[in-house]
Amino acid sequence: MAAKAPSLEAQQQGGGSAGTKPGLRKPVFVKVDSLKPGTTGHTLVVKVLESTTVLSKKPRNPTFRGAQNQNTRIAECLIGDETGTILTARNDQVLIARAYELELGLVEMMKPGNTVILRNAKIDMFKGSMRLAVDKWGRVEVTEPAEFVVKEENNLSLLEYELVNVEES
Repeated sequence: MAAKAPSLEAQQQGGGSAGTKPGLRKPVFVKVDSLKPGTTGHTLVVKVLESTTVLSKKPRNPTFRGAQNQNTRIAECLIGDETGTILTARNDQVLIARAYELELGLVEMMKPGNTVILRNAKIDMFKGSMRLAVDKWGRVEVTEPAEFVVKEENNLSLLEYELVNVEES
């Protein structure tokens, strides 16, 4: 007798054979006030409030061609939603590469006033404060303007954390 093939529904739930991929999970959107130190994999819809350049360096060897010889510009942005705000740092080279990916040209994605979706973001600690980081495994997408009003009084980047070592006995 022939063995019955697993149904499409079973394959999408991860019960398929070894050769099939499980179905993609739907993103779970979180709010800024639920972010905690050391967490990863966040997807947020936020508005960009401010964007300031904190580092701008020219390449060491301008005659050498390659990715490591491009200008480095790191911008720190204040972003938020209806629950609070947080700072995020981002290298413009990655933003420009993503802009080409999305066929937006050299559009600055993190411009004040833009509404963006941050996918696969993580919380990094910088001098005891939280920063939301989107690295090469994450994604920044400009989306249509959101209707919410940003709660600027609740800035999570102003909270200071301290690492406490606990001795086990």
